[in-house]
Amino acid sequence: MPTLARLPPLTSLRAFVAAARHLSFTRAAEELHVSSAAVGQQIRSLEEYVGEQLFHRNTSPLQLTPAGRVLMPGLTEAFETVLDAVSRLASDIQDQPVRVSAAPSFAGKWLVSRLERLRSSVPDLRVQVNASTVLADVEREDTDCAIRFGNGAYPGLFVERLFSEAVVPVCNQEFADRYDLHPRLKTLQGIPLLHEEGPEYDGSCPDWPTWLRGEGMSTRFIDDGVRLNQSSLVLEAAAAGQGLALGKVRLANADLRSGRLMTPFGKPQPVEFAYYFVAAPRKLKSPPVELFLGWLRAEVQLVRDIAVPIEDQTAAN
Repeated sequence: MPTLARLPPLTSLRAFVAAARHLSFTRAAEELHVSSAAVGQQIRSLEEYVGEQLFHRNTSPLQLTPAGRVLMPGLTEAFETVLDAVSRLASDIQDQPVRVSAAPSFAGKWLVSRLERLRSSVPDLRVQVNASTVLADVEREDTDCAIRFGNGAYPGLFVERLFSEAVVPVCNQEFADRYDLHPRLKTLQGIPLLHEEGPEYDGSCPDWPTWLRGEGMSTRFIDDGVRLNQSSLVLEAAAAGQGLALGKVRLANADLRSGRLMTPFGKPQPVEFAYYFVAAPRKLKSPPVELFLGWLRAEVQLVRDIAVPIEDQTAAN
C-alpha cells in the first residue's frame, strides 16, 4: 500500500484533478498558471506511477478512462479537504489575536508606536497588547507571548534577545536652557532631578550616584527630586520640563528624534538587562505568534540599522 513517502508528486495529482475537472489540458494549465505541455508532462508522470492511462487523448473534449474515473473522486475530495484546511487556517489567523504581554513603559513608548507598521506588514494579524507590571505567565492560555526586560534567564521558555538598553540624562530644551545644562557641567546643584523607583526599575541600571561617578562628576545634591514608578512616567515628566531624568535610551528614542527630549551632557551608560521575546515552545507553532515574531525580528533589525547617534554605544547586541 502506498505511504506518504511513496506518493506521486503533488504537482502531478493537482494537474490530474484540474484536467479531469475541465476535461482540457489547456484550461487546466490556465487555472494552474503553467503551460499545457507542463500539464501533459505531469499527467504522463502520474500515469507511469499508477501504470494506467488516465485520459483518452484522441477525443475533444478529453475523456477519462476507467482508471481516471476511479481516481477522480478520491483526489477531488482530498484537494477540497486541503483547501478547506488552508481556508480555516487563514480564518483562524484573522479571528484570533496574538496576545502580547509587556511592561507599561515598553508597551507605551516602543511597541504601540510601531503597531501601524505591523498592520501594514501583516494586515490579517490582530494584536492584543496587555500592559502590566505583573510578570505574565506565558504558559497560560490568556497570554501567547511576552516582551520582558531582564537577564534572559527564563527556564522552560523559548527566549530570543531583542536589544540592549542604556541610560543617559534627558530633559526638554527649555529646561536645559533654564538651568544652563551643557557638556562641561560638573555639578547638579540646584537642578531638579527625576528618579525612577518601582516595579519597572532594573537593579542593574545606573542610578544618579552611579552614573555621575562614571562621568567623574560630583555626587552631591542628588537626594531631592520627584520619584516615579515607571520609566515612561520619568520620560514624560522630563518632556514636560519637570526635571532632569536618567532616561532609558531605547524608550526615549522617539522623543529624542522628535525633539521632545534632548541630552544636555554625558554619554549613555549600558545596563545589564536587555529586552527579550519569550513564549512557551508549544505556542511558537501558533500562526499568529509566528507572524508577530517574524515582524518583531524585522522591526528590531530596523531599529539597529537606523539607530540615532546616541544609541551607537548600545547597538552592538
